[in-house]
Amino acid sequence: MKRFPLLVAFLFISIFYSRAQFKVAFVGGGHQSKIVEDNDLPGWDTLKNHYSGRMGIHFGFTANVPLVAGSNFYFQPSVLFYNKGRNYHSNAVDTSVRISTDQGDSIVNTVSYNTGKNYLNYVDIPLNVVYKYKLSEKLNVIIGAGPYLSLFYNGFDKKSHIVQNISTVTETNDDLAIGKGSDKYSTVDYGINGLAGIEYDRFILTANYSRGLKDFYQPADYTASNYKHQVMGATLGVYFGKSVPPPPKDSDGDGTPDKTDKCPDVAGPANLLGCPDADSDGIADAEDKCPGEAGPADNKGCPYPDRDGDKVLDKDDHCPDVAGAVDNNGCPYPDTDNDGILDKEDSCPTVAGLKKYGGCPIPDTDNDGVNDEEDKCADVPGTKENNGCPEIKQEVQEKIEYSARQIGLIMSSSQLSKSSFEVLDTVAAILKRNPEIKVSIEGHTSSEGNYASNMKLSESRANKVKEYLLKKGIEVSRLTTTGYGSSRLLNADKTPADKAKNRRVELKLSN
Repeated sequence: MKRFPLLVAFLFISIFYSRAQFKVAFVGGGHQSKIVEDNDLPGWDTLKNHYSGRMGIHFGFTANVPLVAGSNFYFQPSVLFYNKGRNYHSNAVDTSVRISTDQGDSIVNTVSYNTGKNYLNYVDIPLNVVYKYKLSEKLNVIIGAGPYLSLFYNGFDKKSHIVQNISTVTETNDDLAIGKGSDKYSTVDYGINGLAGIEYDRFILTANYSRGLKDFYQPADYTASNYKHQVMGATLGVYFGKSVPPPPKDSDGDGTPDKTDKCPDVAGPANLLGCPDADSDGIADAEDKCPGEAGPADNKGCPYPDRDGDKVLDKDDHCPDVAGAVDNNGCPYPDTDNDGILDKEDSCPTVAGLKKYGGCPIPDTDNDGVNDEEDKCADVPGTKENNGCPEIKQEVQEKIEYSARQIGLIMSSSQLSKSSFEVLDTVAAILKRNPEIKVSIEGHTSSEGNYASNMKLSESRANKVKEYLLKKGIEVSRLTTTGYGSSRLLNADKTPADKAKNRRVELKLSN
């Protein structure tokens, strides 16, 4: 339990002392504490006179925080170590005591009485609001009040029975039980407190009073209806670190102190001595001929006209009645070819074009009369009828078709016959001489077998031809394959000869 109050104190000091706008004081003093108790013990009205207050000390830290700039009210939280508790002393009682000596036992008349100490130590955290009345530049009268929180630190309970000149029997409990329930002390107490005194420069002197609002202990042997701390004392303190004067009064909260603010009741920027500037043009509203519109000082805060709305003021606009560009003195840039691209950005200012070509027409790289966007063979001259690609010569078409008919296929297999290799060598040679030609390789089967197997077989036959042409140096981009299975028969597919014709690979040319 001891660590927690010490941690609170450390955090308190660190937070407040690290911030320049706060002052922190070391304080300490003496006080008398007592326990205010009401209970159901018979004769309590007489018994309670045997209890007296305990003299103790308190010390710790107090912070001084301005509540509002220019106000006389301050927030003063503190962390203080406090001695609390009470003393007990019974009245003396005449007592007859038998004692043994060398001459034998004898009866001796003496006096006996009881004493007790219930000493409790706390870490108190008062949270006071203080008003300071200024008597002079350095002297203030202060008065304040607020709640406090109290954390149990340690303590002991000591009882003594004394027979004068005979014996003393003492019982001490320095491990007091804390928590809830009978014969236990609460770990947390709370109450109210007040103070009044003076503050001179860095020094503080106050009278203090506090009263608990919670029963901090419940006796085990009887019932108490009231069991609370009460403390009265005096405190002396000194602020350490640099003394920070209170901030100057600023009625409108604009950051300009009233003593230099020409408009102390209306917020305004510091560069205008605290006066408002609704249009933020740097001219105070009181001197601005157009307070709702920003304008230059040489026009008394009013904007210059801009008839064409091009953000170039008429006084600077070379074309005041025609909207133009700011960097062209308010005049529009020309567009000679009317293609929507200004001459300053047009690479072909006298010929209409497109923006993506810098204002120039669509190019025709191979100069075949078909622009690149429509030319499927943009790097090779061709005809418009063939989308810019050269016409495939009839001779080439016939040679390829003839060669395709010579490709031999083994029944129910995708393997090419040996005679097919020479035929495909001829096809590869023709394709190398005509690099613009692309070939669609189409595989076919007879009707033997099921649909799925025939489709797979026809695709495999087309791929075999493609693989061979790739080995012969034909680019993969020029070759595509498709399998049609038995969906495109050339005949009735009845005889072995018919079936042989349907097992084929066709080569279709395109640009």
